[in-house]
This record gives sequence, structure tokens and C-alpha cells, in this order.
Amino acid sequence: MSLYSVDKLISEARRIAAEYRRTTGKPLGISAEIARHDACTLLELEPHEDATGYDAIGKKGEREGIRFQIKGRAIFDEKKGGQRLGQIKTEQDWDKILLVLMDENFETTEIFEASRESILESIDDAASSNRQKRGIISVARFRRIAHLVWNSDEGLIDDEVWDNQASHP
Repeated sequence: MSLYSVDKLISEARRIAAEYRRTTGKPLGISAEIARHDACTLLELEPHEDATGYDAIGKKGEREGIRFQIKGRAIFDEKKGGQRLGQIKTEQDWDKILLVLMDENFETTEIFEASRESILESIDDAASSNRQKRGIISVARFRRIAHLVWNSDEGLIDDEVWDNQASHP
């Protein structure tokens, strides 16, 4: 048994990653682990340790049994475009993808969720028009095809409320 809790370690990792970037101008490369931890904690998912194409599985409610790939991205400058997610494992088994967006302090600000179908369709569209490598998608494109499921102001966002808001012009 470890001397430190995972939550305490993640908190320290956030602090170190932010300080490292401020000092060197380069990312430390731990945003994926922070994103995975936050998605599992905030959305009540069970981390999946096997390398089978998904990072977590839903434990209860509307996400129960759903297999998620989790992608994380720290946004340091909102004005800077062209940010991309890591490559999506399109050939492997997963149901949905979560995008965990973090601020310059590696604190989660938003989590977006998108279905496999909408992701694959978007990747195919981008690949045919831009000759992009299959499995690559921009943060902006992901946000357009996904729906917001959590944010730092409201916490967990009820899908029914989100759907009702989305249907208004």
C-alpha cells in the first residue's frame, strides 16, 4: 500500500506539470494520466488496465457498460488553433470517446463525449478532404461533434437538459 493517495499524487502532478511548462515552455507529458484520473473520478468510470483499445468502462447509470477511450488536452492559449487529440485507435473495441480539457494548471475545465459513429464519420470526412492521417482529429472538430457532459461550473451535466438546449435555435 502506498504512502500517498492517488488523488494527492495527481494533485502534485498537476502542480509539477504546470511549473515545468512555465519554466521550460515544454509540456511534461502527463496530461493523459491526469485526464484519465479526472474522467474516471468525475463521471464514475472504472479504469481499464488492459491495452485493448479503451481506457475505462462505465460503472453505473447511463454510462454503465460503455467502453471509453479517454483523450486529454491542456489548453494554454485559447486563441491558438490547430490543437489535435492523440491518435484514435479506430480499429479497436470502444464505444465512445471522452475529451478532457484542462487549463494551464492542468485542472479539468470541461469533458466532452462523442459516439464511435460520429468520431469515425468525422475522421473519414477529414481524411478524404485534408489527406490527414486516419485517427487524427482536432480539438475544435471534436467539440463540434460531441456534447458537453461535465464542466467546472456546473459539474455533471444531465443529457436531457443538454439535448433540450441543443434543440433551440
